[in-house]
Amino acid sequence: MTAVPTRAPAAGRRGIDPELRRLAIVVLLGSIMTILDTTIVNVAVTTLGKDFDASLSSIQWVMTGYTLALSMAIPLTGWSVRRFGARTMWLTSLVLFISGSLLCGLAWSVPALIAFRILQGVGGGMLMPIGQTVLARAAGPDRMGRAMTIVSVPAMLAPVLGPLLGGVILDSVSWRWLFFINLPFCALALAAALRMMPRDAERDPGAPLDLLGMLLLCPGLAALVYGLARTGAGAGLSDPRFLTAFGAGAVLVAAFAAHALRKGAGALIDVRLLRDRSFAAATGGLFVYCVPVFGLTVLLPLFSQVVRGESPMAAGWLISPLGLGAMLTMTVAGRVTDRYGARWIAVGGVALVLAGTLALTRIDPSTGHLVLMAVMLVIGLGHGAVSPVLMAAAYQGIPRESVPAATTGAGVLVRVGSSFGTAILTIVLQIMIRGHVPGATGNLKEAAAHRTAQTPMQLISAFTGTFWWAAALLAVTLVPVLLVPRRRG
Repeated sequence: MTAVPTRAPAAGRRGIDPELRRLAIVVLLGSIMTILDTTIVNVAVTTLGKDFDASLSSIQWVMTGYTLALSMAIPLTGWSVRRFGARTMWLTSLVLFISGSLLCGLAWSVPALIAFRILQGVGGGMLMPIGQTVLARAAGPDRMGRAMTIVSVPAMLAPVLGPLLGGVILDSVSWRWLFFINLPFCALALAAALRMMPRDAERDPGAPLDLLGMLLLCPGLAALVYGLARTGAGAGLSDPRFLTAFGAGAVLVAAFAAHALRKGAGALIDVRLLRDRSFAAATGGLFVYCVPVFGLTVLLPLFSQVVRGESPMAAGWLISPLGLGAMLTMTVAGRVTDRYGARWIAVGGVALVLAGTLALTRIDPSTGHLVLMAVMLVIGLGHGAVSPVLMAAAYQGIPRESVPAATTGAGVLVRVGSSFGTAILTIVLQIMIRGHVPGATGNLKEAAAHRTAQTPMQLISAFTGTFWWAAALLAVTLVPVLLVPRRRG
């Protein structure tokens, strides 16, 4: 297949033209509900348990099954786009997601709901990286910052809008509408894709599937994510299921890396892209950055519910300014990145997130909601200048034909990084609770249930200590970010 030049002569003078705008609309419509579905069901655990008369451990698989399916589907994106074309795979993924959503809403038992959530996750897992591939190809390097800004919108909104939307639905109608609400949005996205997404011109019908790589990486990622989810759900590092899953996942992923180095461009993910300084530094920075930031989105709601005894809805409102702040800066950050380069924009964003996290280390029982929401707004302002900017930097210098592989690799790192974030900071919090609350085992419900006059201050000390760990991880993020090339070559 003939390589297409990555830089059009007049690209630097172009803004978001009608063609790119149409593609952006298609990508946004198709991906926003799939991202929201990673968090929208989180508030329905109790409701589903009562309706199906099922245990918490069984209902937990409604969330975990979706996440594992996402993790296993992402590595197949690059090959499927090369083999069948981006438009074909986009439409196929949308149909899978719509079918899964409909069946979830009609589910008659917990096993059926889990199975349909897995179907949903397979479709949803490929939509986001396919959308990134389509926009990256259409934008070219001179508009990459703005293109990645567009595709980052759903990811910015999901942690904020998902729990809020889920709470509103559960307060008003049946839990089944958590899934039925996807149908009109996805039908509109399907119609928009059929009308506005160009037919596949770049595909290689003879592209072979790296079967060994798939058998190593897909279950390896699923095992890693499952093991980390176990710790995020409160299991300790000594939990046999965590040790087994995480150990097996690490071995399989390491085996895939060795296999991919030998196989080169034919591997499921071309790990040789990490030889490119911009791609390695940007994706490395994005991976490290996801750990503390995704952890913060879990820690602050936990603080609200465990220390203050507030409702999940109140906890959701507490982090809502993060999405608002990100939306305010991301458009400007993308435009400035296209003009001046990514490094210092991303450094400034990380510094702003770090400043907000340091403010969280000073909270006490008298800290008001408005203060906490203001801090989350500051973190959101920085967040909007980090994620899309580093994603844009990752594509600098990447040949057009390597964009699907680059997108898949970056997607895998973000997925694993976000899982690491939830797990690592949850473990740190458990250790801090054991250290600050006498007699506590680290269990959050136990610490909240057995309150004494000193318990709130002891719990706050545990949370602020964990926020210090998040701040330290953000400081580490600056190392790979400073290695991102200052300007495009």
